[in-house]
Amino acid sequence: MNPALSPADVRLERRIRAASRDRSLTTQEREALERIRPPREFPLTAEVRPYNGSIAMLPVAQLYARDVPDLHAPEGADLLQVLWCPFDHPIMPRTVLFWRSAATVSHILATPPEPPAVQFDGYLPEPCLLNPEQVTEYPDHLEVSKVLQEQLATWSMWQAAGTDLDNGYASFPQEFYDSELAGAPGWKVGGWPRWGATDPAPRLCPACGSDMDALLTIATFEYSSGSSWRPDEAGEDRELISGHIPAPTRIGFPATNPAPRQPTAVQIGSGYDQQLYLCPTDPQHPHFELMH
Repeated sequence: MNPALSPADVRLERRIRAASRDRSLTTQEREALERIRPPREFPLTAEVRPYNGSIAMLPVAQLYARDVPDLHAPEGADLLQVLWCPFDHPIMPRTVLFWRSAATVSHILATPPEPPAVQFDGYLPEPCLLNPEQVTEYPDHLEVSKVLQEQLATWSMWQAAGTDLDNGYASFPQEFYDSELAGAPGWKVGGWPRWGATDPAPRLCPACGSDMDALLTIATFEYSSGSSWRPDEAGEDRELISGHIPAPTRIGFPATNPAPRQPTAVQIGSGYDQQLYLCPTDPQHPHFELMH
């Protein structure tokens, strides 16, 4: 069972780990880490006490329509605030969406309320300034027709198209498509989902049954080490092929963060994404959450 930690202890642990990345722990740092995560004895006999108070939700994202072209806000709103509960429900945090008009926000809390504990340290986001960038991406191969799937898996088709591919993809050309062209990784608004944990499934509005649109991807990692996808600020911005699929907006983060692949410190499951879907008929309908 994972011990719940206070937000203050999670932040202290992160600071110690970052500061000691290239050196040994000091005695004070080692004692602090042992206090935060004391050695565990098995079998576990500690009593789990229920918490009867209210739990403050944690801010996850604040997006302005002026910065994110793909943020289709309801009429009268130009600001989206996403919060979540720092506990599993049951396999990921439960999110709440607040659509607001920025002009009506007059009282801003200098210090937002925080929960007494978080179930996993990956549920406590690190503050980041966003640097949105629009990219072109394509649907996962599982979401295209069988005919197109066969073409994507045929090396000679890529060669005939004049695509400059590494010969290492000759045995797995479909892997090139999924890794380099389909479903941009990282935090993004709109776009195509990246499948892996599950196969594509219908995303239907629980209120009216409409096909829901992708709203926000909350990603564990901004990019993988073996892919050419990189945020602009990572110094690896590469132009992808043009197409007719509406370009999503990737939410890049400052490269000054000590962990550029995981600047928010968020972790969903063992490294997955949490995607939020919105009803196109009425944004006030309940949104849909999916981990993949």
